Amino acid sequence: MKESDAGLYTDTIHRFLQLHRYLRKYARRVREEGISGRKMSALRFLMETGPQTIGQLGAYLYISDSNTSEMVGQLENLGYVTRTRSEEDNRVVLADLTEAGREFAQNAPLGGIPLLRERLKTLPQPRLAVISDALTDLVELLEIADDD
Repeated sequence: MKESDAGLYTDTIHRFLQLHRYLRKYARRVREEGISGRKMSALRFLMETGPQTIGQLGAYLYISDSNTSEMVGQLENLGYVTRTRSEEDNRVVLADLTEAGREFAQNAPLGGIPLLRERLKTLPQPRLAVISDALTDLVELLEIADDD
């Protein structure tokens, strides 16, 4: 590495570690509220969209239907979500917020991935493309497979 590139290299590593520490700190803070960041994302998604199928919620969170179903069950046990069968197709299960779930989602601290999801929606397409390309590069550098 050229000496002139060392500063950029150091800054890049610093920014990545800063992001990593922030996400871990947010996850701890949300866990102190009694819920994981993923569950918080699920609650916020349901708050914004209304009832969703297990498949739709899993697709939003990038997790399998079985993991989504298990998570919805945990949220149901906490009193934040209800599960009902679709009137159109009895095989389809819909997850929806209870009033307690809606209140929790509205009052919980917004940060981490839920905040990132909100803020990315507001970016102009060219800036979003730059971020997407940079993240693609990081995924490739770290040799992360899609199923990781």
